[in-house]
Amino acid sequence: MTIRKKLLLGTSALMIAGGLTAFNRDDRFFEIARSLDIYATMFKELNMYYVDEVNPNRMVKTSIDAMLKNLDPYTNFFAEDEIEDYMTMTTGRYNGIGALVGQRQNKSIVMMIYEGTPAEKSGLRIGDEILKVDGVTVKDRKDADPGKLLRGQTNTPVKLTVKRYGQKDPLELTVMRDVVKMTNVPYYGMINDEVGYIDLKDFTATAAREVRQAVIELKGKGMKKLILDVRENPGGLLNMAIDISNLFIPKDSEVVTTKGKVQEWNKTYTALAPPLDLEIPIAVLVNSRSASAAEIVAGVIQDYDRGVLIGQRSYGKGLVQTTRELSFNTKLKITTAKYYIPSGRCIQAIDYSHRNPDGSVGKIPDSLRTAFKTKAGRVVYDGGGVLPDLVTEEPNPTPIALSLTNKGLIFDYAVKYRNEHPTIKPAREFRLTDAEYTEFANWLKDKEYDYTTQVEKDLGTLEASAKKEKYFDQIQDQLKALKTRVGHSKDADLVTFKPELKALLENEIAGHYYLQKGMKEVSFNNDPEMKAALDLFKDMNKYRGILKK
Repeated sequence: MTIRKKLLLGTSALMIAGGLTAFNRDDRFFEIARSLDIYATMFKELNMYYVDEVNPNRMVKTSIDAMLKNLDPYTNFFAEDEIEDYMTMTTGRYNGIGALVGQRQNKSIVMMIYEGTPAEKSGLRIGDEILKVDGVTVKDRKDADPGKLLRGQTNTPVKLTVKRYGQKDPLELTVMRDVVKMTNVPYYGMINDEVGYIDLKDFTATAAREVRQAVIELKGKGMKKLILDVRENPGGLLNMAIDISNLFIPKDSEVVTTKGKVQEWNKTYTALAPPLDLEIPIAVLVNSRSASAAEIVAGVIQDYDRGVLIGQRSYGKGLVQTTRELSFNTKLKITTAKYYIPSGRCIQAIDYSHRNPDGSVGKIPDSLRTAFKTKAGRVVYDGGGVLPDLVTEEPNPTPIALSLTNKGLIFDYAVKYRNEHPTIKPAREFRLTDAEYTEFANWLKDKEYDYTTQVEKDLGTLEASAKKEKYFDQIQDQLKALKTRVGHSKDADLVTFKPELKALLENEIAGHYYLQKGMKEVSFNNDPEMKAALDLFKDMNKYRGILKK
């Protein structure tokens, strides 16, 4: 072997021994470049030769969304025309009139009006059907979202033609657009002489300030115990979760740690400000739709034994998203880390990194969960959301309630009631009389709202299995008798489930008069988590006992 060959072999050996990482990295970059080149050339061919005209922007957006769908539901791409929606999501602000418009039977219906907004001031009502926007018939604008047509620059007018229940002729309303701020705390108030209540529904940029102000005002009204409600809260900005937690735990306490692929971004966040209150007893209400930032706040309160959690196991979103700027004013919201609350646990419940063969994902099994301890030594677990200290039963709506709600009949009757009754009692005092409930039942007689109960579904399954396994002839008489006995009657169900249906009606009707605040106040008497919190506050020995090891 010549000296030259030995040198070449030696050099090759050094490259193999010391350059595997570089080789793998370069190989990965090559695969990325190759895939992008294939995509670009394929797109050019489609655009040039496909038999029909294609929309390039729509095709690219569809392909990006399909790619991200394989990751997790929180990694999202925002095209340039979606940036306004993104800003609304993060700031809670937009330029418009403050009305939520939904589609019902191909009609654009005002489903909710937000307090203090141009929509409320103009006299627009929940239940109004929007016929025209600035003279253009809404049904003719199939390419546009009616809700977006109402948006526009501040101090610009928008002319609405609306159809209102009980009025023959359409109404003409002119609404002056303004900055609409969606509040994170749509309601707070005193439940009784010493218990205050804060309904925290979001974590946009002003959430901490709103909660702080609510606590200060309620303490000024004599609040000695606090119910913090984060049910139905999907989360939001991480820094707002940190600042809200900071209100109730000592300065410099650890709040949350983030860990991801980019080690430089890993960080432990602590409470930077003096707390607002370290002593007030707290009950935090959570449910299966409390997620992300809401779970951080609930988890911090639990890990420091600062309060008692009441409700159902939370959603289990232990992932952190970061927004990355892309070209042409587009954005990518990407999952970059997992977060860990003070006990050291990550409450992420779903494993998106290991999918089943059919593409579905599963929850982390109980056998793989790890035990951690709160500051007082109470045992808590990771991997499945935050488990409350007092677990209440998850609401299970009856089939008739689901049918009436999904068909929009509860909503429609509230529209009718609102237009036939100019005023009602304050929301906390409002109750439908038995006579009024009977009127509702009579109104339903010619309405379409059939449904199938679970027992009826189970009997259908049993009958199908019996036929398949050749037992049907032997048991058909018994099956027929069972069907007759359990077959539902709408009239009977309206009587049997009157308390549930009456509560739904009261909630919807109160919202038509008093908006979100009314819906919240009228619900207090039928709220199991609220009742559990108030009962617990009556027995402070039990409250303190829960928080001990």
